[in-house]
Amino acid sequence: MKEGPDISLLAALIGDPARSNMLMALMSGKALTAGELAREAGVTIQTASSHLGKLEGAGLLLKRHEGRHRYFSIADEDVAGVLESLTGLAAKRGHLRTRTGPKDPELRKARVCYNHLAGEMGVQMYDNLITNNHIVLKDNTPLLTPSGKTLMAEFGVDLEALAKLRRPLCKSCLDWSARRSHLAGALGTALLNRFFELGWAERLENSRVVAFSKTGERKFSAMFG
Repeated sequence: MKEGPDISLLAALIGDPARSNMLMALMSGKALTAGELAREAGVTIQTASSHLGKLEGAGLLLKRHEGRHRYFSIADEDVAGVLESLTGLAAKRGHLRTRTGPKDPELRKARVCYNHLAGEMGVQMYDNLITNNHIVLKDNTPLLTPSGKTLMAEFGVDLEALAKLRRPLCKSCLDWSARRSHLAGALGTALLNRFFELGWAERLENSRVVAFSKTGERKFSAMFG
């Protein structure tokens, strides 16, 4: 008998086309209803409910009730990281979706990866923080330095509040389009939210695209080089 973790169940669950479409829709970070996910997957609500039950049972999704509706979301950043890495591997091996459109360059530039900034601008921010010694890598784990803590405080990020969360402060996440790391973890989420609060960027409706204004992009570049 083989010992150790069994990846076959998770691989089979993620590998189903309908379920993979649902999971990728949830990578926007939004919670969606079974009906919305059924449309994303191109299946009936009954079939979608069966798929969602399997994904929830395996710990890949979380479900919550709001009135008569059931909302589903990605369980945590570990699941999101696996999906982002699989997306990068698929792109690298040439396993691409046939549908393309004008949003593809926008997705590559800046997008939401579950709850943090991804794409070229996300990678640029992470590289800049490392280059300027605001983040150091210890055993490939990103750690915020004293100068990084000062920078975040000046930018309006409440590090004390983040420290109380049951999440790592900093994590690296492999970016599927740039194929390099961007910043995840509680700090990655806080920075993306701060960009929205300051009006530097906004989420495009029904999309993972993060659209920076000209002023926002200029200020972003001034801060993150």
